[in-house]
Amino acid sequence: MAPDLKEYDEEQARLMAEMCILVDENDNRIGADSKKTCHLMENINQGLLHRAFSVFLFDSENRLLLQQRASEKITFPNMWTNTCCSHPLNTPSELVEEAQLGARTAAQRKLEHELGIKPEQVPLDDFKYLTRIHYVAPSDGLWGEHEIDYIFFIKANVTMDVNANEVRDVKWVTPEELRAMFADPDVPMTPWFKLICNSFLFNWWAKLDTIESEKDEKTIHRLGF
Repeated sequence: MAPDLKEYDEEQARLMAEMCILVDENDNRIGADSKKTCHLMENINQGLLHRAFSVFLFDSENRLLLQQRASEKITFPNMWTNTCCSHPLNTPSELVEEAQLGARTAAQRKLEHELGIKPEQVPLDDFKYLTRIHYVAPSDGLWGEHEIDYIFFIKANVTMDVNANEVRDVKWVTPEELRAMFADPDVPMTPWFKLICNSFLFNWWAKLDTIESEKDEKTIHRLGF
Protein backbone atom coordinates (compact mmCIF):
# COMPACT_ATOMS: atom_id res chain seq x y z
CA MET A 1 0.00 0.00 0.00
CA ALA A 2 1.34 3.43 -0.94
CA PRO A 3 2.17 5.63 2.08
CA ASP A 4 -0.02 8.53 3.12
CA LEU A 5 1.99 11.69 2.49
CA LYS A 6 -0.03 13.61 5.11
CA GLU A 7 2.51 12.55 7.73
CA TYR A 8 5.28 14.44 5.90
CA ASP A 9 6.06 18.12 5.43
CA GLU A 10 3.29 19.71 3.35
CA GLU A 11 5.56 21.32 0.75
CA GLN A 12 7.73 18.23 0.34
CA ALA A 13 4.60 16.11 -0.03
CA ARG A 14 3.32 18.49 -2.73
CA LEU A 15 6.56 18.11 -4.69
CA MET A 16 6.05 14.34 -4.75
CA ALA A 17 3.41 14.92 -7.44
CA GLU A 18 6.02 16.21 -9.91
CA MET A 19 6.40 13.98 -12.96
CA CYS A 20 9.82 12.40 -13.44
CA ILE A 21 11.16 10.96 -16.70
CA LEU A 22 11.21 7.16 -16.79
CA VAL A 23 14.10 5.56 -18.68
CA ASP A 24 15.49 2.14 -19.44
CA GLU A 25 19.02 1.09 -18.46
CA ASN A 26 20.39 2.75 -21.60
CA ASP A 27 18.72 6.08 -20.71
CA ASN A 28 16.07 5.79 -23.42
CA ARG A 29 12.91 7.60 -22.38
CA ILE A 30 10.02 5.18 -21.87
CA GLY A 31 7.42 7.28 -20.06
CA ALA A 32 6.76 9.36 -16.97
CA ASP A 33 5.53 8.86 -13.43
CA SER A 34 5.26 10.81 -10.20
CA LYS A 35 8.22 11.50 -7.97
CA LYS A 36 6.37 9.54 -5.29
CA THR A 37 6.02 6.46 -7.48
CA CYS A 38 9.63 6.67 -8.63
CA HIS A 39 11.03 6.80 -5.10
CA LEU A 40 9.10 3.96 -3.46
CA MET A 41 11.37 0.98 -2.87
CA GLU A 42 8.58 -1.42 -3.82
CA ASN A 43 8.73 0.04 -7.35
CA ILE A 44 12.51 0.41 -7.41
CA ASN A 45 12.83 -3.26 -6.52
CA GLN A 46 10.82 -4.03 -9.65
CA GLY A 47 13.27 -2.03 -11.78
CA LEU A 48 11.59 1.39 -12.05
CA LEU A 49 14.31 3.82 -13.16
CA HIS A 50 14.25 7.58 -13.73
CA ARG A 51 16.52 10.35 -15.00
CA ALA A 52 18.34 12.69 -12.60
CA PHE A 53 21.20 15.18 -12.42
CA SER A 54 23.91 16.12 -9.94
CA VAL A 55 25.57 19.56 -9.96
CA PHE A 56 29.01 20.24 -8.51
CA LEU A 57 29.50 24.00 -8.23
CA PHE A 58 32.97 25.44 -7.58
CA ASP A 59 34.02 28.99 -6.74
CA SER A 60 37.02 30.94 -8.05
CA GLU A 61 39.20 29.27 -5.40
CA ASN A 62 38.14 25.83 -6.68
CA ARG A 63 36.20 25.11 -3.49
CA LEU A 64 33.14 22.87 -3.86
CA LEU A 65 29.77 23.98 -2.53
CA LEU A 66 28.06 21.31 -0.43
CA GLN A 67 24.56 21.31 0.98
CA GLN A 68 23.02 19.50 3.91
CA ARG A 69 19.55 18.34 2.98
CA ALA A 70 16.74 19.72 5.13
CA SER A 71 15.13 17.62 7.85
CA GLU A 72 11.83 18.11 5.99
CA LYS A 73 13.07 16.08 3.01
CA ILE A 74 11.25 12.77 2.55
CA THR A 75 14.30 10.98 1.17
CA PHE A 76 17.77 11.19 2.72
CA PRO A 77 16.98 14.01 5.21
CA ASN A 78 19.83 15.78 7.02
CA MET A 79 22.52 14.22 4.83
CA TRP A 80 25.39 16.17 3.28
CA THR A 81 25.68 15.99 -0.48
CA ASN A 82 26.90 17.78 -3.59
CA THR A 83 25.68 21.26 -4.50
CA CYS A 84 22.35 20.22 -5.99
CA CYS A 85 20.80 16.92 -7.04
CA SER A 86 17.31 16.48 -8.43
CA HIS A 87 15.37 15.44 -11.53
CA PRO A 88 14.50 16.80 -14.95
CA LEU A 89 10.72 16.82 -15.17
CA ASN A 90 8.43 15.52 -17.88
CA THR A 91 7.98 18.99 -19.38
CA PRO A 92 8.91 20.17 -22.89
CA SER A 93 11.92 22.24 -21.81
CA GLU A 94 13.37 19.47 -19.63
CA LEU A 95 12.77 16.61 -22.07
CA VAL A 96 15.27 18.00 -24.60
CA GLU A 97 18.10 15.48 -24.92
CA GLU A 98 20.34 17.30 -27.40
CA ALA A 99 23.46 18.56 -25.59
CA GLN A 100 21.80 17.48 -22.31
CA LEU A 101 19.74 20.67 -22.54
CA GLY A 102 16.79 19.32 -20.56
CA ALA A 103 18.99 18.26 -17.66
CA ARG A 104 20.87 21.58 -17.79
CA THR A 105 17.57 23.47 -17.65
CA ALA A 106 16.47 21.40 -14.67
CA ALA A 107 19.79 22.02 -12.92
CA GLN A 108 19.45 25.77 -13.35
CA ARG A 109 15.85 25.65 -12.09
CA LYS A 110 16.72 23.66 -8.97
CA LEU A 111 19.77 25.75 -8.07
CA GLU A 112 17.40 28.68 -7.81
CA HIS A 113 14.69 26.71 -5.99
CA GLU A 114 17.00 25.16 -3.39
CA LEU A 115 19.78 27.72 -3.00
CA GLY A 116 18.37 30.93 -4.44
CA ILE A 117 21.10 31.10 -7.10
CA LYS A 118 19.82 33.24 -9.96
CA PRO A 119 19.89 31.75 -13.47
CA GLU A 120 22.05 34.58 -14.80
CA GLN A 121 24.81 33.49 -12.39
CA VAL A 122 24.75 29.94 -13.78
CA PRO A 123 24.13 30.16 -17.56
CA LEU A 124 23.14 26.92 -19.27
CA ASP A 125 26.27 26.91 -21.42
CA ASP A 126 28.49 27.05 -18.33
CA PHE A 127 27.38 23.64 -17.08
CA LYS A 128 30.10 21.17 -18.11
CA TYR A 129 28.63 17.73 -18.72
CA LEU A 130 30.96 14.90 -17.69
CA THR A 131 29.14 11.55 -17.76
CA ARG A 132 26.17 9.54 -16.47
CA ILE A 133 26.03 7.15 -13.55
CA HIS A 134 23.43 4.47 -12.85
CA TYR A 135 22.96 3.58 -9.20
CA VAL A 136 20.39 2.31 -6.72
CA ALA A 137 20.22 3.33 -3.04
CA PRO A 138 17.59 2.72 -0.34
CA SER A 139 16.84 5.59 2.03
CA ASP A 140 14.82 4.16 4.92
CA GLY A 141 13.31 0.93 3.62
CA LEU A 142 10.21 2.67 2.28
CA TRP A 143 11.87 5.26 0.04
CA GLY A 144 14.99 5.21 -2.12
CA GLU A 145 16.66 6.21 -5.38
CA HIS A 146 17.20 4.40 -8.67
CA GLU A 147 18.56 6.85 -11.20
CA ILE A 148 20.58 7.52 -14.27
CA ASP A 149 22.31 10.64 -13.05
CA TYR A 150 23.79 13.31 -15.34
CA ILE A 151 26.93 14.82 -13.78
CA PHE A 152 27.57 18.54 -14.29
CA PHE A 153 30.46 20.71 -13.10
CA ILE A 154 30.13 24.48 -13.10
CA LYS A 155 32.50 27.17 -11.88
CA ALA A 156 30.83 30.38 -10.72
CA ASN A 157 30.88 32.95 -7.97
CA VAL A 158 27.31 32.98 -6.72
CA THR A 159 25.09 34.60 -4.13
CA MET A 160 22.66 32.40 -2.25
CA ASP A 161 19.26 32.78 -0.63
CA VAL A 162 18.84 29.30 0.83
CA ASN A 163 15.39 27.68 0.88
CA ALA A 164 15.20 26.28 4.43
CA ASN A 165 12.55 23.75 3.38
CA GLU A 166 15.13 22.20 1.04
CA VAL A 167 18.53 22.92 2.58
CA ARG A 168 19.56 22.84 6.23
CA ASP A 169 23.12 24.13 5.77
CA VAL A 170 25.77 24.88 3.14
CA LYS A 171 29.55 24.71 3.19
CA TRP A 172 32.42 25.48 0.79
CA VAL A 173 35.14 22.83 1.01
CA THR A 174 38.57 21.99 -0.36
CA PRO A 175 39.41 18.39 -1.31
CA GLU A 176 41.20 17.95 2.01
CA GLU A 177 38.22 19.25 3.97
CA LEU A 178 35.86 16.93 2.10
CA ARG A 179 38.10 13.93 2.79
CA ALA A 180 37.98 14.85 6.49
CA MET A 181 34.18 14.95 6.38
CA PHE A 182 34.11 11.48 4.81
CA ALA A 183 36.41 10.20 7.55
CA ASP A 184 34.06 11.46 10.28
CA PRO A 185 31.42 8.81 11.11
CA ASP A 186 29.17 11.50 12.57
CA VAL A 187 28.79 13.26 9.19
CA PRO A 188 26.05 11.55 7.14
CA MET A 189 26.55 11.58 3.36
CA THR A 190 24.11 10.68 0.60
CA PRO A 191 24.89 7.37 -1.13
CA TRP A 192 25.18 8.86 -4.63
CA PHE A 193 27.65 11.47 -3.38
CA LYS A 194 29.75 8.72 -1.80
CA LEU A 195 29.72 6.71 -5.03
CA ILE A 196 30.73 9.70 -7.17
CA CYS A 197 33.46 10.73 -4.73
CA ASN A 198 34.90 7.23 -4.45
CA SER A 199 34.90 6.70 -8.22
CA PHE A 200 35.51 10.06 -9.87
CA LEU A 201 35.29 13.30 -7.93
CA PHE A 202 38.79 13.84 -6.61
CA ASN A 203 40.38 13.01 -9.96
CA TRP A 204 38.02 15.39 -11.76
CA TRP A 205 38.57 18.08 -9.14
CA ALA A 206 42.33 17.97 -9.75
CA LYS A 207 41.62 18.65 -13.44
CA LEU A 208 39.05 21.37 -12.88
CA ASP A 209 40.71 23.90 -15.19
CA THR A 210 40.71 21.40 -18.08
CA ILE A 211 37.55 19.53 -17.10
CA GLU A 212 36.07 19.46 -20.59
CA SER A 213 38.71 16.89 -21.55
CA GLU A 214 36.97 14.46 -19.15
CA LYS A 215 33.65 14.60 -21.00
CA ASP A 216 32.20 11.18 -21.87
CA GLU A 217 28.85 11.25 -23.65
CA LYS A 218 28.67 7.53 -24.40
CA THR A 219 29.29 5.72 -21.12
CA ILE A 220 26.76 5.03 -18.38
CA HIS A 221 28.75 3.94 -15.34
CA ARG A 222 27.02 1.30 -13.21
CA LEU A 223 27.99 2.05 -9.60
CA GLY A 224 27.18 0.19 -6.41
CA PHE A 225 25.61 -2.88 -8.02
